[in-house]
Amino acid sequence: MVKPYTQEEFDSKIDPSVSKQWDENTPKEEQFKDLYKIVDGLKGGLLTTIRPGVGPTSRAMAVAKRVGPDFLFLANNHSEKFKDLKNDKTVQVTFQNSSDMSWVSVTGEAVTTSNDDPRIKQVYSKGVNAWFGDLGDGVHTGMPEDPRMTLIEVKANYITYWKSTSTFPGFIKEVAQASMTGQVADTGINRRLTDKDIQNARDSGL
Repeated sequence: MVKPYTQEEFDSKIDPSVSKQWDENTPKEEQFKDLYKIVDGLKGGLLTTIRPGVGPTSRAMAVAKRVGPDFLFLANNHSEKFKDLKNDKTVQVTFQNSSDMSWVSVTGEAVTTSNDDPRIKQVYSKGVNAWFGDLGDGVHTGMPEDPRMTLIEVKANYITYWKSTSTFPGFIKEVAQASMTGQVADTGINRRLTDKDIQNARDSGL
């Protein structure tokens, strides 16, 4: 439902599109469950690394597994992102559901492991080798034992997300109504999960 923009919001220099959808009252357990429902419904997102002399650099990545608030990715250690991570382990993972516009932004630190990490075999699935190629030497096969096959674990330390509370047609209708009336669209719920919240989720197995 659209909401009016108030003088108080203007005087406080508050972004009304954020303040009218901000939610800090819902119990954290429910907030995490809503977060997981969004990301688990998507096959992948954008993994952003910091490249020296360039800045943030993103690429699409399939999530191999979500472990609570953290994410595992299988990647080829010949790719440039590993050079980025050697210089700066800060990463961001973003997701968006195009059907209802819900989105998630995860900021954290990337941890890379050697090819003998047993989790590689646990999260490997057929089709991953399509992105590696088989050199034909019996070693670089694109299979879990391939020395190029590396796990990137993103340990989250800050998460923000927006959960849609309307259908996509409803979203479009509300935005149009707000635009025509000078009011502010209110089509979802915006939430923030801090490092403390995230660690509590890990500790509780959430």
